[in-house]
Formats: sequence, C-alpha cells, structure tokens
Amino acid sequence: MEHFYQLGWTLDPAGGASGEAYKAEQDGRKLFLKRNASPFIAALSAEGIVPKLVWTKRIETGEVVTAQHWKNGRELTHEEMSSNRVAALMKKIHSSGPLLTMLKKIGMKPMLPDLLLNKIQSSLSPKVNAHHTVRSAIQYLENKIPKLDQSLSTVCHGDVNHNNWLLSDQDELFLVDWEGAMIADPAIDIGIILYTYVPAEKWDAWLEAYGIKYDRDLRKRMKWYTLVQAITMVQWYEDHKRFKDMNDWILFLNQVIKRDRFI
Repeated sequence: MEHFYQLGWTLDPAGGASGEAYKAEQDGRKLFLKRNASPFIAALSAEGIVPKLVWTKRIETGEVVTAQHWKNGRELTHEEMSSNRVAALMKKIHSSGPLLTMLKKIGMKPMLPDLLLNKIQSSLSPKVNAHHTVRSAIQYLENKIPKLDQSLSTVCHGDVNHNNWLLSDQDELFLVDWEGAMIADPAIDIGIILYTYVPAEKWDAWLEAYGIKYDRDLRKRMKWYTLVQAITMVQWYEDHKRFKDMNDWILFLNQVIKRDRFI
C-alpha cells in the first residue's frame, strides 16, 4: 500500500484473516481500505449491508483497492446474535434480488449440497478424517443430503460468526467480510447462527423474526449445513495448529450430531 503512504495517508492494519485491510487516515478523514476486494462490495454497499463504498481504484501494482467509510463500533456479543435485528438483516440479505443478480453476473453458480460434501471430503487431512466424531458426521452427511430446489438458492454469507457483525456507534448494523459469499440454501447461514448462538427455546421466535416457519424440512437442512461448517472449522484449526480450538469444534460437532438425532 506504498501508494497511499506517498499520498500522505497513515495506514494501520485493520485485522481480518487476509491481512489486506487497513484503517487509513488523512486530515481527520478515516477510510477502510481493502486490497482485491470482491466487486460484490458495490452491491452490498448499495443495499446498506456493509459501510458505504466511497471509491474503487486500480493502483500501480495492478491491484484493486476499495475504500469504505470507516465506522467506529464493535462486533456483536454472543447474546446479541439472538436479536431480531440479526434475523431481519439475514432475511434482507437472503431476499435481495440485486445481490443475487450481481453474483450471477460475476459467474457464480449455486453451491449445491453434493458439491459442498465433495469439497469438504477432499479437503480433510488424514488426522481429521480419521477422528471418530468427524467420521460420524461425514456418514450423516452422506446419508442425509438435502434435496434442494435450485430456485430457492439465495445469496449467503457463509461465515456469519459474531466477529463479522459490526454495530456502529450510530447503532447501524452491518455484516462484513464477504470473501466467502455464495449462492446457496439460506439454511447454511441460519443453521450455524441458531446452533451456535440461540438457545433452543428461542429458535421459534428468531425464525418468526426472520420470517420462516420452523418445520421438519428446515430442521434437517440446518443440521446438515451446520455439520458441514463445523467440520470445515475443525480442519481450519488443525491446519493452523490451534488444537484447543479444534477440539472445541469437535465437541460442538458431537453436540450437533446428537441433537435432533432422528431427523
């Protein structure tokens, strides 16, 4: 980001797994800069799902840098993930025609269950693949592949943990870090939120705020996708040698397997 230093901006890393995000300041103006952000960011900005996009520039290296308004704020707490506001923003995302059109324009195809299962099976290390809890989960996934009408596929975030929700000092709620965006069954986002953050007795109320009925079909789909995401996290933490976190996700995986055992 030498280009921006030369223009008089001060840059500080803004976190994130990619290491390509910065807080930029100049003469009291603050921006959130990101290298090689998805072109999808413009559509998300127009929908008010991420902080407003200010500009997009191609710099001398050939990289594309996007600038968004910097928002002072904080991530959501675990408890706040149960809120109606989270449910409402998820519904807005999943119902958005412009977002879906944008992803289709950049060539994205629906991520169907069998594709997800093949992807996860090919990504597992021998150690993770041999773990008895992971094996049980894989067996469940193979036996219970959802039958999904492709026309029901929507824009999904794919990583809706509380760290990716930003509540600004002006009480604006955003969902950020869209690198894993996909066209898929919305249950992929809904399930991991409910299983991870929402007490079982509040599931009906959360889904009512979202605008969907909690029936057997939804229960099956949520469980299936939550197992997929949990296995993915087990592998990610094993790859990064964060074994305590890996074991925590294995415990979570076991809990999901045991819940609703007969669906």
